[in-house]
This record gives sequence, C-alpha cells and structure tokens, in this order.
Amino acid sequence: MERETHILVIPYPIQGHINPMLQFSKRLASKGARVTLVATSTIRNSMQALQGARSVNIEIISDGSEGDETVESLLATLDRFKDIVSQSLAEYIEKLNSSNYPPKFIVYDCVLPWALDVAKKYGLDGAPFFTQSCAVNVIYYHLKQGTIRLPIEGPTVSLPSLPKLTINDISSFLSNPSSYPALLNLVMDQFSNFLEAKWLSQSLRIFTMFFLTFDS
Repeated sequence: MERETHILVIPYPIQGHINPMLQFSKRLASKGARVTLVATSTIRNSMQALQGARSVNIEIISDGSEGDETVESLLATLDRFKDIVSQSLAEYIEKLNSSNYPPKFIVYDCVLPWALDVAKKYGLDGAPFFTQSCAVNVIYYHLKQGTIRLPIEGPTVSLPSLPKLTINDISSFLSNPSSYPALLNLVMDQFSNFLEAKWLSQSLRIFTMFFLTFDS
C-alpha cells in the first residue's frame, strides 16, 4: 500500500464503537497508510484514551454538542447528530482535498450509513465497519429482510445458519421493541445502503480481504 494513501475512519461516539475502530485504524496504519480517526466533539473530554494511538492521526469535528444543554428526545438527538456531522465531515474532506493528504477512503461505523453518501459526493470509496458480532448482525439483517417479524411470538426463534435462539438470546431491541425504538431504528439503518459500498469491514478476515482487493 502506498504510504500516501489517506484513509478516514469515523466511529459512532460511544466506547463500544470507538475502541474496535481505533484498533482497526492501527491495523490500517501498520500497512503503511496514513490514517485519521475522525472523532466527534461528544468525546472531546475522553480524548486521553486515544492519545496512545501514535500511528493514527486524531481529528475532532463538530457534532453540535459543544456547550449544548438542550433536552430533547433520543430520536431528535440522532437526527441532529446526522445533520451536523454529515456537514462537518463534508467540510473536513473539502479541507483535506486542498492539503498534501487528500483522503481516498472512508471506513465508517455501520450505524452511520449516511457517511457513504458524503464519501460518494467527494469521489471517495466507503466501507462500513460492523462493530457488533456477525451473529448479532445476522439477526438484525433477518429482521430487515422480514424473516423475523415483530413482535416475536413464541419462546424460540429459528434462523438460517444459527442455532435455535430463545427470547433471552435476542437483543432487547427485538424482544421488547417498544423499549428503545430510536435505537432499533439506528441498528436497522445500518443495512439501508451497505450493499452499495465497495468493502465491508468487521473481522480480521474481512480486513485481509479489504487489502487484497485494494492492493490488486
């Protein structure tokens, strides 16, 4: 991989999403790429945890949280996050395109599918990064495809390539869909356009496939 290759990595700003994408960023950097983890201002106060990633550049873009004490619903918060971060990301890409290190790729958290639209606007390739396990994503995907219907009826659920699952094996987003409707929509949206991306990123195997394709 050419050392000038610049890859942006943008996680959703909570620890369970940032940590795996940070580790993935280090792997990308170990292949010789210039990697920038694009974090949003929500995690500004916890940036110390990222400072040890010396092989990875860290950039903070606005998500509208600076000094904001507005009380609003989770759905409104997610909508505002999407609107502001998509604009902040676009502005950052424009800035980089005038620098010595214009980006070529965006690896984006799968729950931020709109990041692919931003990438396409500027001629970048995008790859969604699935931070949850394959088995969990399969369950959500079957819900998206209609194999599972809500509310779930019966004590067990049978899905292709998975053992029989009890209701306790399934995320509360599905077993009790009225509990967190905004978060259920968030995880379902990850499948809205992922087939339009050139690569998918999750495991070491997919990571290897990413580079085999890139290097060819």
